Amino acid sequence: MVTRRAALRLGGQAALGAVAASACGIRRPPVTGPGVGATGLVPVDVAWDRIIRRVVGLRPYRPAGFRLESVRMGDKLIVHNYGHGGGGITLSWGTAELAAREAAMATAGGERRAAVLGCGVVGLATARLLQLRGWEVTIYARDLPPRTTSNVAGGQWTPASVFDPDAVTPAFMTQFVEASRIAFRYFQDFVGAGYGVRWIDNYYLSDEPRESRLFDLLPDVFASATQLGPGQHPFAAAYAQRVRTMLIEPAIFLSAQLRDVHIAGGKVVVGELRGQEAVAALPERIVINCTGLGAGALFDDSKLMPAKGQLTILFPQPEVDYIAIQRGLYMFPRADGILLGGTFERGNGSLDVDAEAERRIVEGHRRLFRSMRAT
Repeated sequence: MVTRRAALRLGGQAALGAVAASACGIRRPPVTGPGVGATGLVPVDVAWDRIIRRVVGLRPYRPAGFRLESVRMGDKLIVHNYGHGGGGITLSWGTAELAAREAAMATAGGERRAAVLGCGVVGLATARLLQLRGWEVTIYARDLPPRTTSNVAGGQWTPASVFDPDAVTPAFMTQFVEASRIAFRYFQDFVGAGYGVRWIDNYYLSDEPRESRLFDLLPDVFASATQLGPGQHPFAAAYAQRVRTMLIEPAIFLSAQLRDVHIAGGKVVVGELRGQEAVAALPERIVINCTGLGAGALFDDSKLMPAKGQLTILFPQPEVDYIAIQRGLYMFPRADGILLGGTFERGNGSLDVDAEAERRIVEGHRRLFRSMRAT
């Protein structure tokens, strides 16, 4: 578990690391050659009769990236921390750290009581980091785990599908890089069965050697990236870029975080805040807004939109211990099932399962894994 001293130390180190990496512009070339191949990978058994459930979630997507800033509303300070797109779990502890700093700086060490709006992964991380700084925290939320959007997320640790590269500012990219580095370090302290976090190899499959702007932005985070060529991996694609990240089990992780909030003396009030008047009526003067997609209506953000994603889950297959990604399809092997996904529909707010999309996802994965050769 992260301690208060570690939280403060990690925040400072991550900030320094972001500055250093930006100044040096380090880019490490991929490694190829004998002895780096992928062996022992078990194909996923993809079949329609192995499907156990289907889930649909709406990612809170802003083309300009997540909103992380403080504004005044009457006598209250509102710190916004929402709009993470497909990177909510990944970035949660990073943007929560930045939001907690924002609240602390704005109050100059005086106020130590805060309201956190939302009880998904971002709200829980924000609440915990405030508690680690000695704050009294109350979470106000309509939904609690396991009924949050975060519970529907896949859980791969990678800050992807967060923004539109053509819509972001240099200032946002600085925030994004810093938040990514902070979150990468924080999540390592949660590795283990208790929080449902583990290290795992990811294989990005392609016909040509893969280049990644994300990996270039965060060379230290993705330092393990290795380009495997023909004959070095069991997949039918010519190339497989392997990188080690973390996989988070949302059901376990969110329950553990909510438990930690309670253990640290936090309060949770269940109910819906219907408008800014309800926010203004809260007893706390410091409010951290982590309402995700709900922030659009609550705080009049017209830039926020849903990005529909749906997952088809197969029976668990414990012998599968790697992630595979190819042409928009992705497979995550969690304890509660094998997740098959491949949708990111901007502007689509439907929670209905799309049968055509599911057919594409299931059949695409079936072809992918049936073409794997034994290793």
